[in-house]
Amino acid sequence: MTEDPRQAAERYRLDRELRAAGLEPEPDVAGSAGDTRSTPERGSTAAERAAFVETAIQQAIRRGEFDDLPGAGKPLPDLGSSHDPDWWIRRKIETEKLTGLGPPALTLRVEHAELAERLDAIPREPEVREAVQDFNRRVIEARRQLLGGPPVVTPTVDVDAEVAAWAERRRAREAAASVQAPVRRRRWFGRGR
Repeated sequence: MTEDPRQAAERYRLDRELRAAGLEPEPDVAGSAGDTRSTPERGSTAAERAAFVETAIQQAIRRGEFDDLPGAGKPLPDLGSSHDPDWWIRRKIETEKLTGLGPPALTLRVEHAELAERLDAIPREPEVREAVQDFNRRVIEARRQLLGGPPVVTPTVDVDAEVAAWAERRRAREAAASVQAPVRRRRWFGRGR
């Protein structure tokens, strides 16, 4: 990671002029001979970049920046006996409780099982109808794709029947809410009597 001697000479001349004028020269961004933490030059080779990274890691170890990390010196949990190259992805999905990831056959199957709950959260009938039509469109599109993975066995849903079921569940919720004991309010103008 050598520097062009012409650039070094120009930098030296500029620094000398700044000091003569009573100003402090700017710190070297590209790095000087004494600065080992500078970034490698853009045109450096892969071996030079690897050497720079290794040097930076070794210096950080000597400074103690990797001391007291959680799990230091302990084996990684839940690795199992078989080799799974995607173990870290699976663990991240589990810990973060991410949904919607995976092949369409599996995600659509889960979405189909939770369809009634999702529809109950929608307040108006046209939006419910649109959500069911969107679900059916995605099921049909997943069946057409030949990307591999498990087959799509999720059935499409009858839009009118699903909207009718949504309306019935909504009426039942409203009836259950009205059956609860009404809250008795005191009138503000009748307090003195």
